[in-house]
Amino acid sequence: MGRLTPSAARNPLGGPVVHLDITGSTNDVARTLAAAGTPAGTVVLAEEQTAGRGRQGRSWVAPRGRALTFSAVVREDPGALGLLPLIAAVAVCEACERTAGVDCAVKWPNDVWIGERKVSGILIEARPQEGWAVVGIGLNVATTTEELPPDLRDTATSLAIATGAELDRTSVLEALLERLAGWLPADRERLLAAYRERDALYGRTIAWTGGEGEARGIDDDGNLVVFLADGERRVLTAGEVHLLGKP
Repeated sequence: MGRLTPSAARNPLGGPVVHLDITGSTNDVARTLAAAGTPAGTVVLAEEQTAGRGRQGRSWVAPRGRALTFSAVVREDPGALGLLPLIAAVAVCEACERTAGVDCAVKWPNDVWIGERKVSGILIEARPQEGWAVVGIGLNVATTTEELPPDLRDTATSLAIATGAELDRTSVLEALLERLAGWLPADRERLLAAYRERDALYGRTIAWTGGEGEARGIDDDGNLVVFLADGERRVLTAGEVHLLGKP
C-alpha cells in the first residue's frame, strides 16, 4: 500500500496537514500543537503509530501503511465540543459508505461497525476551558485478516475485508476530512437524526459496569438511554457497554 499523499489533497477543515512517517500517537502531537495555538482544522497524520491509544486506556494497533491514523484540531465553544463524539462517528460512517459501498453502524458512543465488527475507533480529548479538542481517528482501510491481532480477528474488520477490494487510503482520507468539515457546523437535530439512523444498540440488551438493560437510543445530548427490567429509565453519560445476545 502506497504512502498517503495529503499534499495533493485539499484539507476541507482549513488547517495545515502535518504528515509524519512514524510517531507515538497523533493525538499527542495534535494536543501539543493545539495548546501552542495551531489553527483550527490542523490535521496530524502518520504512516505508523507506535503508541496509538483507544478509549478506556486501550491501545490501537494498525499495520504500517494499511490504516488511517490521524488527529484533527477543533476549536469551538464548549457546548459544540460536546457533540464531537457524534460528529466523528457519523463522518466516519459516511466516508466508509461513500468510498467502499458498505453499511455502517455506531456502537455507542463512537465505535464504527461493519456487520458488528469494529472498523474504526475514535478518541476525543477535549479542553473545553481552552475552547479546543483533538479528534483522533483510527480506520482500518487495507488491513487483512492475517494482519489483525489474533484476539481481534472475530471482532474487528477493515474496508478491505468487508469488500474484498483494496481501497486507496488517500481517497478515504479525503472523504473523511470532507465529511468532518461538513458535519462540524451542522445543527443538532440533523446530527442526532443521522446518528440515530445508524444506532447499532437500539432495542438490544446491553451490560455495563453496574447493570444491564435494553438500549433505547440516545437523548438530545448524545447520552445513551437504557431501560432496566423493572422499567426504570437510566441515562449513561460515559463508559463502556457490551451487547448481551442477538435481537
